[in-house]
Amino acid sequence: MRPESETKHKLLSAALNLILGNSYGSVSVDDICKRAGVQKGSFYHFFPSKSDLAVAAFEDYWENTRRPYLDRVFSPQTPPLQRFDDYGDQLYDLQRERFKDHGKVVGCPFNLVGSELSTQDEKIRQKCQEYGDRVCRYFESALRDAIRDGAIHDVDVTLKASELYSLTMGILMQARIRNDLEMIKTVKSGIHQLLGLIIKERRASPYRKPGPLRSAAA
Repeated sequence: MRPESETKHKLLSAALNLILGNSYGSVSVDDICKRAGVQKGSFYHFFPSKSDLAVAAFEDYWENTRRPYLDRVFSPQTPPLQRFDDYGDQLYDLQRERFKDHGKVVGCPFNLVGSELSTQDEKIRQKCQEYGDRVCRYFESALRDAIRDGAIHDVDVTLKASELYSLTMGILMQARIRNDLEMIKTVKSGIHQLLGLIIKERRASPYRKPGPLRSAAA
């Protein structure tokens, strides 16, 4: 990595980690430069403002962390309902790793900063909304496949994906507020309920051969 690219990468990484561990408003440009180990002049060489750095840091995080993760979890080769279970499991694993780094539940940076700045910074609001829309597209694809396979009843996939995303973000926010990592384990059961599923105890690979659907209302 060239020195200039390395400096930019350090700023992106420092910004994301400081925002996750604290909040956008409590983190200054000086804090970011200190964490990154770069001069303040280098900051303004790359970014006109802290807001521009935050947007760039979020996009970098999406491209290098979240998108590869979601591509893997929501692979079309995986049975559709298994994708949602894998998502819940790996979401917990990710938050557990961050708990080790920060000593507390940090939640989702897009959820965190979006709720903090949605009425104050339009660029950040749009980036956080864009993140949610991207995640929902993965959900929609899995829902369509689940309907095709007869694993769930026919639903409005756009609406249901939005409900699933809201559920996930709400649990992450509550886990952060309560500093309770174990709350994140409820993502899977919450998804099951929103999909109208009754999940019985099964052996390994519970969704590899989905049987007849049972509605929660049945």
